[in-house]
Amino acid sequence: MPDVIDMNLSAAPAKTEPDGMGHTLTIEVFFDFVCPWCLIGKRNLQVAASRLAEARPDVSLKLLWRSHQLLPDTPVGGFDYQAFYLARLGSLDAIARRRAQVRQAGGTAGVDFNFERISLMPNTAAAHDLVAYAAGHGNEAQVAALIERLFGAYFMDGEDIGNFSVLERLGLDCGLDRQGLAEHLDASPGRHGGPARQLPPAAYAISGVPCFVFNGTQALSGAHPPDTLFEAMLRSVQS
Repeated sequence: MPDVIDMNLSAAPAKTEPDGMGHTLTIEVFFDFVCPWCLIGKRNLQVAASRLAEARPDVSLKLLWRSHQLLPDTPVGGFDYQAFYLARLGSLDAIARRRAQVRQAGGTAGVDFNFERISLMPNTAAAHDLVAYAAGHGNEAQVAALIERLFGAYFMDGEDIGNFSVLERLGLDCGLDRQGLAEHLDASPGRHGGPARQLPPAAYAISGVPCFVFNGTQALSGAHPPDTLFEAMLRSVQS
């Protein structure tokens, strides 16, 4: 969903800091798990990050994942996926055209969407809350694996990522502590339709995802190709 966003970054300080050996580039990634463009953008970001590592080995890359629910009023149990898009786009032909567009972009990014398996539009508060928990109790590799698994569970396997049994299984698959995970899910605000928690909180608001903010000074909205993301990275570390 690469929409135009409304963002004020003028008050956000740059986060590029010399450390004696190079620089740190912080990229904030605003996303939602029900947005296919967010998964495409994530894969494109991975390609751009690999290019940055080769071109600028002096730069240390830090990713901050930011929760942004596109449909925060979704019932805890979700609602019918097909009916949602039919109401939104107006016809089955329009749905087919949109999915063909997404599939084409996904194929370029190495993503094979399986929309036919999806039956439910879930409330993603609990999924985002689980990522926040992983960020506070796991390591970067576990957070990255969890985000990838959540996207894959939804868009490839058609699973209900608002279901707490699904979330527990995915969390365990990514190496999170069983007892801590169970206690977290039991207390998750997503069980009661509460908002997702964000760790750490963002300094500004956005209105569309995916959105990438580079060192708090530059932003790109939409599933841009790796070249565009790479160029934004270079501009950020050179400014």
